[in-house]
Amino acid sequence: MAKPTPISKQACPLSRAESTPLEKPPKSRPPVGLRDRILKSSLPQYSGPYSVGLMDIEVPACSPRTFSSIKREHKHLLKLETVLFTVYYPSAIGSGHGQSPEGKKYWSRATWLPRPRIETTRGYGSFASLPSWFTLPFVWLTTAFTKIPAWRNARIAGHWPNEQNSREAGGYEVKNQKGEPPPGEPDSPCFPLMIFSHGLGGTKTTYSSICGEFASYGFVVVSLEHRDGSGPRTFINVPNRDEDSDNSGKDQRKGFSKMDYVFPKDNPMDTSPGNEKGPDHELRTAQLQLRLAEIEEAYHVMKLIHAGRGDEVAAANLRWKDENVSNQGGSSRGLKGVDWKAWESRFHLRQVTMLGHSFGGATTIEVLRYKNRFNFIGQGIIYDVWGVVIQRSKEDPKHRIDAPMLGIMSEAFMYWPDNLDSIMSLCREAKEHDALVWLMTVRGSIHLSQSDFAILYPRIASLALKMTVNSQRALDLNINASLEFLRLVMPATTSSMNRGTDEGLLDVQQLEKIPSHRRPTEEWTGFRLRIPHEAAVRLTPHWIRRHRAKKLRAEGKVVPRDPKGKALVGLQDLEGGDEVWMHVAPTKEDLERHGLGGSGLEADSNHADGDGDGDGIVDTNRTEGMSRSESLTVEQSYMERE
Repeated sequence: MAKPTPISKQACPLSRAESTPLEKPPKSRPPVGLRDRILKSSLPQYSGPYSVGLMDIEVPACSPRTFSSIKREHKHLLKLETVLFTVYYPSAIGSGHGQSPEGKKYWSRATWLPRPRIETTRGYGSFASLPSWFTLPFVWLTTAFTKIPAWRNARIAGHWPNEQNSREAGGYEVKNQKGEPPPGEPDSPCFPLMIFSHGLGGTKTTYSSICGEFASYGFVVVSLEHRDGSGPRTFINVPNRDEDSDNSGKDQRKGFSKMDYVFPKDNPMDTSPGNEKGPDHELRTAQLQLRLAEIEEAYHVMKLIHAGRGDEVAAANLRWKDENVSNQGGSSRGLKGVDWKAWESRFHLRQVTMLGHSFGGATTIEVLRYKNRFNFIGQGIIYDVWGVVIQRSKEDPKHRIDAPMLGIMSEAFMYWPDNLDSIMSLCREAKEHDALVWLMTVRGSIHLSQSDFAILYPRIASLALKMTVNSQRALDLNINASLEFLRLVMPATTSSMNRGTDEGLLDVQQLEKIPSHRRPTEEWTGFRLRIPHEAAVRLTPHWIRRHRAKKLRAEGKVVPRDPKGKALVGLQDLEGGDEVWMHVAPTKEDLERHGLGGSGLEADSNHADGDGDGDGIVDTNRTEGMSRSESLTVEQSYMERE
């Protein structure tokens, strides 16, 4: 498969107000408030060259229906009535400055914990099997007031990004600087589109750090909230479908329903690696089908916005707060003040990136397989995919992965043998259909490292789950590797605005065997890591770790830093370049065949497989002390199993 042809250019006209030069243009203000400074539970600022805006949208489904025959309390369990998602996007210079888009004195930010916050907290308690008397005060004292660092309903950016991101340029000021359009491109860019699918226990805001990071680099990101019983608690604002009623305004909003996390009957812990019954395939398959339908519905809404019909979306929106209606989860600002004209033809509807975490990764796999149904998807990214729930591909030869794919695993999940087998099988499937595939592991990370939980609760992640990597650094590695992947496989039109820091993460040499010094005992497989000599590690003062980082930096070594220049140190001392393991990667010949040069696995004696065909997948059971001639890469040994 050759590199995708560039997307046709689309006119992206600016409004007169934005195209008229100002003597003193307003500057974007960092989305930080007094609560963030006092509570110290704020989410980090996004590192890209754009400031970020967001919109919450819930609209009635075009094709409402039920999925499967599964019932609870004599009612169909899985129903599609509305579709709910948050759109994260690059916002214009001046976001956060002056009067808000709704005409208010203060700009608004969404709370990280979805509203109604008390009900959502109770949902999390039920999901984690914890009593309300514990979860309510704990969440209220930690993250109930945490807000996402993005401006609600801000105007979409009308400028190309600066050549550097805020980490490279050293601060937020880069977000107030315009870049030059590439040769032959219009003054206002059209942004690439992403669709994100959350994992079990997730919501549309649980992965705000990942979605906001991509938005800060020039992507429009649709973050779905699935109503399939995989989230802790979600509210569906049930629309009135009476044909005789007014189809707009308050008459459309008639009550709501609640959907909590669904535990499989007779197998409530089907997610556990030690579960002898395995996952509940009947429930999980039905949930996947509902998720696919929600993705189609969300894409349809984005098509309306792209076509300049955003006002119709706003009129149908159910996610806003009003004292006269029984609406749940909305803001009083709703979609007020959104400049829908500025959204017309401002993002691409083709070559869309599908990505997801855990069960969302499994959702991504199904989207990639149904290429006729989702022909607008160009590539996929899977974060710590829950591989054991993925069914074997259908007999239909068209139901296969043949699009570029990047998989990034946590070290904790990598030690789960059955899950790793499933993921390697997916890589084999993609390679057999000539797709470019990378699979890597972020060292010292856990399953929550790719969500906001590890950012907001780093001590719990470290003490209880034995995460050793700095939580912010783990997120940066996921984002930077993803941006490197997208820069390589996406058309030049969209790749030209990708200002991600190139750390050469896709060029890391493939692993010959999987180390086992942090492999946990069987009962903790998939959940946490093991830290050898943990007491000595934890007794090392934090200032000593920072001093070591400062010394390495003085010696010219690569030391990870945040956008403010602060060293990101964790429990382990790793230099840049040693923080990931590569399991699967294309060869140099693979890349050249796809019209891509540069990086790639050299087809030399260190990497060629035993029969010399170079297609090779290092076996998790291979022992220490293998001779060089006996060693294979992880990819090669898995490829040779079938």
